[in-house]
Parts: sequence; C-alpha cells; structure tokens
Amino acid sequence: MERLQSQVEALGAGDLAARVQVQGNDEVAELAASFNRAAGRIERLVGAHRALLVSVSHELRTPLSRLRMALALLEQEDRPDLKVQVERNIAELDELIGELLLASRLDAIAGLEHTDDVDLLALLAEEASRTGAEVAGDPVTIRGDPRLVRRLVRNLLENARRHAPGAPAEAVIHARPGGGAVLRVADRGAGVPESERERIFEPFYRLRVFGRPEGGTGLGLALVRQIARHHGGDARCLPRDGGGTAFEVHLPGVSIPSSPPRTTASWPRSS
Repeated sequence: MERLQSQVEALGAGDLAARVQVQGNDEVAELAASFNRAAGRIERLVGAHRALLVSVSHELRTPLSRLRMALALLEQEDRPDLKVQVERNIAELDELIGELLLASRLDAIAGLEHTDDVDLLALLAEEASRTGAEVAGDPVTIRGDPRLVRRLVRNLLENARRHAPGAPAEAVIHARPGGGAVLRVADRGAGVPESERERIFEPFYRLRVFGRPEGGTGLGLALVRQIARHHGGDARCLPRDGGGTAFEVHLPGVSIPSSPPRTTASWPRSS
C-alpha cells in the first residue's frame, strides 16, 4: 500500500511513467493493476495531446510565414496576385482554427449537445450543389446533431473533390433495415493504399501524392470519424472497383423513412 501511495503521488506530480509492481493475487494486487492501466491510459492521452500541439504549431506556422512574406512584398509594390494569396492564406487559417475548435469540443463531450431530425438525402443534396457531386439514395431521416452531420457530409464531399477534381463524386444513402443509414461517398482519384486506410483518420495525417503531402488541413477525415462515433456509428475507407476510393459512414439511430421509396438525382456544380 505504501508503494502504491508513492506511485500515485508521483503520477500526480507529473511522472507519467509511474507504475506499481504487481505482486500476489489479492485485492491490493488488483488495485495496483488497475492503477497501472489507468496510468497507461493517462500517459497515452497526454502524449497524444502533446503530439497534437506540435502538429498544430507546425500547421499554423506555414500559412503565417506565407502571410508575413506577402505583406512584406505588398509594402513595396502593388501586387493584386499577392492580395489573392493573402486572402487564401487567411481563409486557410480560418478553416484550420474552426476545425481545431470543433475537434477539441468533440474531445471534451461524451455525447451530442443537441439532437434533431436530420433529413440525410436533403442535406446531402444541398452540400452536393457546392461540389457538383452526383447524389442518389433512400430518403431517410435520423436523429442527430444537424450541424455536425452537415460538417461530416461536407468534409467527405470536399475530400472527394480534392482527390478527383476532373470527375464528380458519387454520394449514396442507404436506409438500414434496423434503423439508421449508411452514407457512401466515392471518387475516382488515385486511391488510398491499404496500409494507410486507417491512418488517414488520424489528425494531421496526410497522404503523400507524387512525393508531396496532399492539400487540406489534415483534420477533415479525423472529424468525419469523430462525428460518426459521437452518433454511435463509425467511418471507414474502402477501395473502389475500377479505381478510386469510397468512404462509408454508418449512422445508427431511429430512422423515419419517407416516400417515394427511392430517388436518384444529380445536382450541377454551383457557380
């Protein structure tokens, strides 16, 4: 008990590697094993947050450096092209900060702060008008957070447009017999290697395309999975027949089917 107390105090003082040697099979040994498991989880969690802070500082530094250089050149001459670059970098920073705040809020809450009926097909149609995606599926309504579900859909469609700008993404919603729905967004891009289909859901992890990291903030797909799991579902990356990538998001919950039973439509890219 004294050894356990000393390690608890060490952990509280900041020694995240503190562990207790487990001896015997009595209640004290079980308590020591529980402490070690809890300490291990705390160490992994703090390590993940430290890695996130390092990634955040790096991601913020890049557009800030470009802004400083562009502003220095703007002081010397009138450059409309540099003004466009400044606006683009400001928009990139705004997007990154917004996604960081959302990711932090989702980490801090266990469930959903707000729920309402969400018409998935209608929401998908609205977001598809921004990217020119082709939409089909079952008109299904689920219970969820409308703002989070919209962010999930938008991130998937934007990801598909970024990877295959020459071909429209295909987005389909299937009603599940037991309730809920499955959203599938597929593109005709270069595809994702099997070894990286889980890693792309990690914050700030970006595939290397032609030896260079792809665009985006590196948080879009991480948010997709976070939002899906907050709704009791999950997201996964799959290969697509004929080339490309498909993302499937399972959203369980009470489904409210509408009529007609099935619709198919395509929305042109908005100007």
